Amino acid sequence: MSNKIEKVKTKKEKGIARWWHETTGELRKVTWPTRKEAWQMTKIVLLVMLLIGSLLAILDSGFTKLISFILS
Repeated sequence: MSNKIEKVKTKKEKGIARWWHETTGELRKVTWPTRKEAWQMTKIVLLVMLLIGSLLAILDSGFTKLISFILS
């Protein structure tokens, strides 16, 4: 009985080790951005967030006024 438990444990450990080696191997293939590229992408994301947030605020305000007008 303990032999069966040891086989399952060994198989599980091999699976975890395999996963770890595959993951680290894939991470080595990644082309990481430079500090300058990362900052440029961050600025773009922040700008898009600001624009979308402003658009949603304007739409929300407009729809709120429209609903208030319709209900009054």
